[in-house]
Amino acid sequence: MLIQFLPPLAIISLVVSVLVNPDGVASVISTLRTFVTGQFTWLFVLYSLFAVAVCAWLIFSKIGSRVRLGGPNAKPEYSNFAWYSMLFACGQGIGLIFWSVAEPIMLREESPVVQTLGTNLAGNGLVWSYFHWGFTAWAMYCVVAVCLAYSHHNLGKTLTFREATVDMLPEWSRGGAGVVIELLAIMATILGLSTSFGFAAMQFSSGLTSFTGLTSGPALWLVVIAGFGSVAAISAFCGINKGMRILSETNSVLSIVLVVAVFVFGPTLFIVSNVTESFGAYAANFVAMSFWTDAPSTTTTLASWKDSWNGWWTVFIWCWVIAFSPFVAGFIARISRGRTLREFVIGVTIIPSLIVMLWIGVIGSAAIYYDDLGGRAVSAAVSSDVSSGLFVMLDAMPIVGSLLMVVATILVATYYVTSLDAGTYALADFVSAPKQSGPWFRVILVFSIASVTTVLLTLGGSAVVDTVQTGTIIGGAPFSIVILLMIVNTIRRLLKRDSVIRELEKIINNPDPSVKLKDVQS
Repeated sequence: MLIQFLPPLAIISLVVSVLVNPDGVASVISTLRTFVTGQFTWLFVLYSLFAVAVCAWLIFSKIGSRVRLGGPNAKPEYSNFAWYSMLFACGQGIGLIFWSVAEPIMLREESPVVQTLGTNLAGNGLVWSYFHWGFTAWAMYCVVAVCLAYSHHNLGKTLTFREATVDMLPEWSRGGAGVVIELLAIMATILGLSTSFGFAAMQFSSGLTSFTGLTSGPALWLVVIAGFGSVAAISAFCGINKGMRILSETNSVLSIVLVVAVFVFGPTLFIVSNVTESFGAYAANFVAMSFWTDAPSTTTTLASWKDSWNGWWTVFIWCWVIAFSPFVAGFIARISRGRTLREFVIGVTIIPSLIVMLWIGVIGSAAIYYDDLGGRAVSAAVSSDVSSGLFVMLDAMPIVGSLLMVVATILVATYYVTSLDAGTYALADFVSAPKQSGPWFRVILVFSIASVTTVLLTLGGSAVVDTVQTGTIIGGAPFSIVILLMIVNTIRRLLKRDSVIRELEKIINNPDPSVKLKDVQS
C-alpha cells in the first residue's frame, strides 16, 4: 500500500513546490549539484569502473557461460534484431538523436585528456562522445539489468529493486529498506519519464518547425504530448510482442536510413577519415578517460558546478544514467529471458556500444564538416538550442537534407514513445508487484506521466522542466548506493550458486503447474 500511494504524494509535493517557488527550488538544486560535483566526482568514476569490471567478469568467467536467465532450458523470447531494437530504443535512442551533434560540437575545442589527434581538434569531441554514450554507459545499465534479471528469472522474485537487494540486509531491516528502495526507483522512473517527455515534446516541435513553418510553443507542445501519449498508450495496451516490438524495429530501420543517407550524401571521405582517427583515439584514451577525476580542481572549494568540466559532462551524464537505470534496466531484464549471462552482457554492452559509436561518428563528423563549411552555423544553433543542431546540419546537406529532417523528427517521436512504453512496463512491475499488471493499468500510467508533463510545461515552461530533471539526476547520487548494494548482492548470489540453487532454478521455471513455487522457496 505504501509503495502505491507514497510516490504520487511525493511527486505532487515536488511539482507543487517547483511551480510555487521555481527560483528558490532551482537555487537549492543548483547548490546540491555543486556539492555532488565537488565532493563525489571520484564516486561516480569508481562506480562506472566497477560496472565495467563486473561486466568483464561476467563475459570471461565460467559463471557467465553457465548461468542462463530462466533456467538451463529457457529459450529467448525475441529474435536478436527485435531484442537489440527494444533495448536500444529504451536506453539511449532519444538522447542520441540530438547529442550526437550537440556534444561533438560543444566539445570540439574543450576536451581534456584526449591528446592523440594532433591538429584534428574537432575529433576530440567525438572521442568524449563515444565515451559518454558508449561502452561505459551501457555497462552501467547492464549491471543493474543483470541484477534484476537473475533475481526475477532464476530465483522467482518479483521484478523489483527491493527483491534484488534486501536479502543481504539484516532481517529486521528488510521491510523498511525495501519500501525506501522501491520508492526511490518509482520516483526516479516517473520524474525521469515526465521531464524527458517535456523535452521530447519541445524537440519534436523544433523538428516540425524546421520544415513546416509551425510555431513552437505551449499549444503545439500540448498537441504533441497528447499524440505521444495516445500512441504510447496503444502500444502499452497491445503489449511487448506487438506494440513495443513493432515500434522498436521501426526505430532501427529509420535510424539505419538516417545514418546511411548522411554517410552517402554527406562528406563521405571526411566521415571515413574522421571516424577512423577518432575510433583509434577512443581506444588509446579509454583508460585515461575512465579514471579522470580532474584532481587539481579539488584543491579549492567549487563555487559552482559550472566551474567544473565534469560538472557539465561526465558527472552529469553518469548521474543521468543512474537516474534512468530503474526503467531502462527493468525493461531490459524483462525481455532477456533465455540468454546466458555472457550473451546478455555482450548483447547489452558490446553491440549497442558499436552502434552508438558508428552513429556518433557519422552524424557527429558530418556536423563538424558542415559547421566549418557554414561559418560555425551548427555551433551557433547548438548554443541557442541543443535540439536544433541536428536539423541545421541536415538542412545543409545536399539533395536529401529536407527529407532527412522529416525522418529525424519521426525518430524523435518513435524513440520517445518506445522509451515511455518501456518505462511504463518497468513502473507497472515496481508498483503492482507481486501482482501482474494488466494492459489498462499500463494505459493509466502512461496518461499519468503525460499529465505530470502537461502540468510542468504549461504552468512552468522549459525552465521548470529543466529544474525537475536536474533534481531527478542529482537523485542519482543516493540511488547509486542502492545499486551498489544490489550488485554486491547479485555477485554474492552467483558465487553461492550451488546444486541446491540450480535445482531451485529448474523448479521455479518448470512449466508444470503442479510444481508450486511456495514449496521450494525458503
